[in-house]
Amino acid sequence: MSTHLPQRRPRQEIVLPADQLDLSFNFAAALPGRASSLHSQRAYFRWIDHYLVSMAQLKPTRGEARVVRMMALPIPVLQSVLSAPQLRAWLGVLVRENHGKQGVDQARAAVVTLADLLAEAGWIPDSDAAAISRVRPPRAEEGQRPGRWLSLEQIKLLMIAARQIATSDNQRIRNDVVMTALCTMALRREELSAARWGDLSLQNNRMVLRVHGKGRKAAFIDVPRTVTRALENWRHIVSLDSGTEPHTPLVRRLWKGGRVADFGLSPDGIWLIVDESSRFAGIGHVAPHDLRRSVAGALNEAGTPIDQISRLLRHANVAITERYLNRLAQANRAALEMSSLLGLEDDDEMGDWPGFDVN
Repeated sequence: MSTHLPQRRPRQEIVLPADQLDLSFNFAAALPGRASSLHSQRAYFRWIDHYLVSMAQLKPTRGEARVVRMMALPIPVLQSVLSAPQLRAWLGVLVRENHGKQGVDQARAAVVTLADLLAEAGWIPDSDAAAISRVRPPRAEEGQRPGRWLSLEQIKLLMIAARQIATSDNQRIRNDVVMTALCTMALRREELSAARWGDLSLQNNRMVLRVHGKGRKAAFIDVPRTVTRALENWRHIVSLDSGTEPHTPLVRRLWKGGRVADFGLSPDGIWLIVDESSRFAGIGHVAPHDLRRSVAGALNEAGTPIDQISRLLRHANVAITERYLNRLAQANRAALEMSSLLGLEDDDEMGDWPGFDVN
């Protein structure tokens, strides 16, 4: 299916003198007044970067480079690509790429917010910002994308692969912390990236992690022994290089050769660890949120009470958790039973689908 976007329309009113072509807008400084949550701010940064890559052919950025871009968005480029028709076309592409309703709505909100802020600053006409705000996305599938629901065996393979892809002992130990935490504690990648050493504490003789979730909400989660052991190994490494003061990041970036950096591992860095590990394990692409989904699904199948799953996922109420679990591909074996009654399940002559790969 074609995903061509419309050509950038000429805007005679935005032609600037040569000495003004380096004008920029600090979206990172202006956004906190509109998006109070750090999670929302990161998401807006990601969508604006995506928009500029699609509409202005800029190179994609990640991590610190993306923050730097958001601090100096080029005014002429913004003025040339921000319009209602271009936003509408871009949202249509996102829908065709199977982004869920929530993601498409958030993408729209990011562009509308940027346009509003630019209009307030006098860089685009109020009428343009108003037209952009009236754009409604095409219909997308309700809720989030189905994603992957990994089996317990696949989760184990992923945890092993995270250690095997490491190119140094320090990276192996760091990756072990990241993957064991994601695969047992159902953390979002933003939550793990934001964790500090001071968030770990002993409560009632058990290790817990204070998790900073969405909407500035915080919750305490018990830390499993496997994660505790990984953290003990990681603490020893970090203390030698950069220290483990309470305010310092729990998981860190690594320099070439394995030396621990002073700054934390970004959400994008965590995404890359999961992606590379899943491909190395031969189970196809897996995103960090797939691990959160898989933890919830495995606990549900094991008969864990839904209120316990809800507390682990840090949902506002059990009803949200029920809707979350209902999106998973629950077992529906009636068709298999009918095939068995017809004697087709044992019919070897039918064979398998040629070239069919479930991954």
